[in-house]
Amino acid sequence: MLSHLYTSNTARTIESDAAIIEKALEKAYKGTTTIGIALKEHIVLAADKKATAGIYVAHKSVKKIIRITDRFALTIAGLVADAQSLADYIRAEAQYYQLINGRPMGLRSIAYLLSLVLNEYKYFPFIVQLILGGYDYYEGAKLFAIEPYGDVTEEKYTATGSGSPIAIGVIESEYSPDISIDDAVKLAVKAITAASSRDIFSGGIGIDVAVIGKDLYREYTFQGDEIKKLLGRAIL
Repeated sequence: MLSHLYTSNTARTIESDAAIIEKALEKAYKGTTTIGIALKEHIVLAADKKATAGIYVAHKSVKKIIRITDRFALTIAGLVADAQSLADYIRAEAQYYQLINGRPMGLRSIAYLLSLVLNEYKYFPFIVQLILGGYDYYEGAKLFAIEPYGDVTEEKYTATGSGSPIAIGVIESEYSPDISIDDAVKLAVKAITAASSRDIFSGGIGIDVAVIGKDLYREYTFQGDEIKKLLGRAIL
């Protein structure tokens, strides 16, 4: 009898945990389009600016590219509060590492640290999808996709959020390993524009872009006529 109760309760607990994780994933994938593209010596990150609460548009000008160090940044999809708290934590860890060791923390190390944190809380999860990119002094330009469970994959290009199926199709059709910075920026903006036109949870006022290299970190915001000028009216 006791054995039966233990097995039954355990099964219900597993089912409950699975339901929690499934709901977290649904929320992480609902809303937003963010993009990362790796070049030989640079990383291009891009994001839309809309924030939603269900079907309500909560904000139209949200910043979804968060700078972590001089040459590393995150894009965020999911719950803003969860993503911001993770960004603050990882920024503090990177600064502490620099202070203690006299050299910057590696980008791959930051990716794996985020993975450990997310996996540790997998039964009470952070509802986020992250793209981590930048120029690493040890390995050069690197790009990582980080999922809510803590899965980490190194990518040449990737997209997150509910608009990602549309955006990734645009990127795949035009990406090449030799793509220039200008063409990568145009491709990222084109992909987010396409996603925003078909995904009601993506859009907002403009598109944010960050370009990161060995001695470079620049952020841009393209809006309205600037996007048309960048892409050409035929694309829109």
